[in-house]
Amino acid sequence: MKAVAVLPGKPNSVFLTDLAKPSVDDVPGGRGVLVKVLKVGVDATDREINEAKYGNAPPGYNFLVLGHESFGIVEAVGPNVRHVKPGDYVTATVRRPGSSIYDQIGTCDMTSEETYYERGINLLHGFMTEHYVDDAEYIVRMPVGLKHLHVLAEPMSCAAKAVQQAYEVQRRLKVWRPRIAYVMGAGQIGLLTTLILRLRGLEVYTLARSPAPTLSSEIIEGLGAHYVSTRERSLVQLRGDVGKPDLIVDATGASSVSFGAMEVLGHNGVLVWTSITGGKNHITIEGDRINLDWVLGNKLLLGSVNANREHFESGIRDLALGEMMYPGVVQKILTNPIRGIENYQAMMDLLMSDRPPLKVYVEIADG
Repeated sequence: MKAVAVLPGKPNSVFLTDLAKPSVDDVPGGRGVLVKVLKVGVDATDREINEAKYGNAPPGYNFLVLGHESFGIVEAVGPNVRHVKPGDYVTATVRRPGSSIYDQIGTCDMTSEETYYERGINLLHGFMTEHYVDDAEYIVRMPVGLKHLHVLAEPMSCAAKAVQQAYEVQRRLKVWRPRIAYVMGAGQIGLLTTLILRLRGLEVYTLARSPAPTLSSEIIEGLGAHYVSTRERSLVQLRGDVGKPDLIVDATGASSVSFGAMEVLGHNGVLVWTSITGGKNHITIEGDRINLDWVLGNKLLLGSVNANREHFESGIRDLALGEMMYPGVVQKILTNPIRGIENYQAMMDLLMSDRPPLKVYVEIADG
């Protein structure tokens, strides 16, 4: 079967290769789930792996199959699989456990080990192929009514985790009722975070560089949030106009924004970093002033990466609720379908362009 892969460590090496079709028997204990891949989403992670910024091949291979945002249909299951059956639509979690205690209790997204295992990213093949098989533990069922949102399940899980982690750590305050949130960045994670926060009742200001109207501003306003162009209104100006945020989620991949957000967070607030800047930029910050403000203000900086099954399931629930509250809005994120796995170069050309589209995904099969 066909698969799209890269040679880790070699820039711009994306190519089409072949793999043997897997079987449910490849997973021990009768827990195998064979999935026919229908669609795979791609993002900056896939671009950066193709640029050889990170990523490692699985043992025994010199290549890594791309793709960590999956959507497919179950073709076969092992005898001990109960929660899905042939014909069900599914997605799959990305990270797989190592040996730490966190890995063993189902929270491998919080591993304490330096080495991590992620499908399509590090040491495990991804989903950009015609079929894959995995343990039932990592297969998450998607409602038929959400099949039109397909590959958004994985980025939604990352947004869900970021917000959940913020609320979890803020239990330290006994009573925390955030009213205002800033979301830095209007890519897929920023937009899905905006949705989740709106469903929690927050007043949300989502910031991006481009002046409105843009597709992102249309989606943000469709979710009942506020779009802010940083070319027209600075963070400091926004803070003065609407007040300090109780919660900031950064999803920009820009270190200047990640650190700049520290200067406007309100007392007892939490700043969540969800993006990896991936470069070698040097920035200057007013360290003493920020230190004083953060210590006296009981502020918290939180890093959030990847997601586990719980976050996938809660993210899917929020997608369903979002469709009821804001029908048709989230689907606008899915901008650029690529038809056929053979057209992988067109996929990568879009990702590598100076202005990548909001969301690129590959339609591998009908279903």
